[in-house]
Amino acid sequence: MTELPLSIALETPADDQDIDKLHERTFGPGRFARTAFRIREQTGHERALSFTARVGNMLVGSVRLTQVRIGTTPALLLGPLTVEPPFQSVGIGARLMEVALGAARQAGHRLVVLVGDAPYYARFGFSRIPFGVVTLPGPVDPARLLVAELADGAFAGVAGMVSGAGEKAT
Repeated sequence: MTELPLSIALETPADDQDIDKLHERTFGPGRFARTAFRIREQTGHERALSFTARVGNMLVGSVRLTQVRIGTTPALLLGPLTVEPPFQSVGIGARLMEVALGAARQAGHRLVVLVGDAPYYARFGFSRIPFGVVTLPGPVDPARLLVAELADGAFAGVAGMVSGAGEKAT
């Protein structure tokens, strides 16, 4: 990674507006129609597992984790992971992933799912979910539906629909 004065911190409510603007710049208005966004909207993300990246005082990246269920099995939905375009490809996204997954593992979570590019996320332990084992309540390219076990064997026997796990977090 290029030597930047990078800091990673837990997300706070004070970050919301800057993160919303970052999502708008990087994902555009179509983000609201995406299935994963609709699931996150049901529950809200977990601030204790969501992180920001800053270069100096400027927000340059964000990752969020949301509690969900796969059928009846508790899991986390990762995303969005985003980095400002001028700061992409220097390791900021990877650093955010490492911190978020480490925090989830330390908090006792066992599974993380996401919709994303398998070649990128494979280095963090994600693999494709076999077709039809896990579904989402809307359209998703099955080749982009990925899972990572934070505990050995955590995905064994897990199947069903991904849904929000509870009330919207604050």
